[in-house]
Amino acid sequence: MLRIRLRRVGKRGQAYYRVVVADQRFPRDGRFLESLGAYDPHKDPPESTLNAERAREWLAKGAQPSEAAEKVLRRAGILNGSAPVAEAAPAVEAEAEAPAEDEAPTEDEAASEAPAESENESEPALAAESAEG
Repeated sequence: MLRIRLRRVGKRGQAYYRVVVADQRFPRDGRFLESLGAYDPHKDPPESTLNAERAREWLAKGAQPSEAAEKVLRRAGILNGSAPVAEAAPAVEAEAEAPAEDEAPTEDEAASEAPAESENESEPALAAESAEG
């Protein structure tokens, strides 16, 4: 199976990655079919230069990205459901606020919970009456 993955290059402690298409059986830093670009994790924010058109073609042919490569491709906007990291932050805050509004039960839920509680309370009373009798 073809994989889009990161190929480590650079000195010890100064990793730099090339985004490549390779057969999954090939070693991480070994043979590859095509280089799609580069990824520098030392920049703030991490910088990637990718050939988006070629990456989409390989994805269409069935190449599966590794976990790390998938993150790089999403940040670059190549994979679906992706958005730049700076734009994704406000959406996360909005989603965090939404469940707080939903925590209060609706009237229907409150009505359905009320009889269940009264049934549970009446069972101990029945058990106490039968024990006395």
